[in-house]
Amino acid sequence: MVDLVVTSKEIIDRILTLELVRVTERAAVAAARLRGCGDEKAADQAAVDAMRRELQRLPIDGTVVIGEGERDAAPMLYIGERLGTLKGPQVDIAVDPLEGTTLCARDMPGSIAVMAMATGGSLLHAPDVYMEKIAIGPGYPQGVVDLDKTPEENIRALAKAKGVKPSEIAVLVLDRPRHQAIIDDCRRVGAALRIIPDGDIAGVIFTTRPEETGIDLYLGIGGAPEGVLAAAALRCVGGQMQGRLILDTLEKIERAAKMGVSDPRRKYDMKELAAGDVIVSLTGVTDGALLGGVKFGKKVIRTETLIYRSVTGTVRKIAAEHREMGKFKLE
Repeated sequence: MVDLVVTSKEIIDRILTLELVRVTERAAVAAARLRGCGDEKAADQAAVDAMRRELQRLPIDGTVVIGEGERDAAPMLYIGERLGTLKGPQVDIAVDPLEGTTLCARDMPGSIAVMAMATGGSLLHAPDVYMEKIAIGPGYPQGVVDLDKTPEENIRALAKAKGVKPSEIAVLVLDRPRHQAIIDDCRRVGAALRIIPDGDIAGVIFTTRPEETGIDLYLGIGGAPEGVLAAAALRCVGGQMQGRLILDTLEKIERAAKMGVSDPRRKYDMKELAAGDVIVSLTGVTDGALLGGVKFGKKVIRTETLIYRSVTGTVRKIAAEHREMGKFKLE
């Protein structure tokens, strides 16, 4: 009998497809049971618990490098938490069990369950702070937009590269008071604006499908964890993204330094945010522009998931039906 040696890459090839889909499916279904309940914390916790349960079953030695906090006192998937059987390959894990907690609690469009997995050491170990971000989809010259340029400069440069007027560039911005200057600048140059209440990760991914979403450019300040997850998805399909951590206090600078961030003002490009072999899975919780939400039937639960793979550049959309004989219970 010949002993078959399975390499780390082969394990990742097998796991980071349907296995990751199952993880986000479980989280999405758990959160979807609390859609419209008005309780953001309960919906988020349900997604966290379901995601953790599924991740613990995988034959990996996983470490959460992007999570929902940096201390293990909280019941969230925290940075530094070890997951899996701890007997497989070492991998980085990035999670947002429920992006758009408010959207889910109010049963509004666009909430999703998201996670990414990559070969160990591939994802930026970012503290749970804010990040400046800019992102565009594929098909443009490298460096056409830059985080250090003004919104107007970036819009004009992107319009020139696309061969259209600035008024034909659509910019997505989160609805936050801190973005008023960006909004004013976009309107000054005549760009079309879409202002959304939540959905930082999906907002970046929108730029990869402008023919469907109508979004060309993402601008603004959002969470650093969401920035790394968005960069991971963007890497799989092309596009450009830059991010800079907002480390505006000594405490934040010290936290970041413990994670290996030596330059507080460093501007990261997409490949620095998410390198290596990356796979990203997103499952819809509520209906949205990217994905349909979870649908509960009498005997079937239906889900929609997108799974991205950086090595192959593939994106698969999986419409699944889950019956009671599987791991989902309908009660």
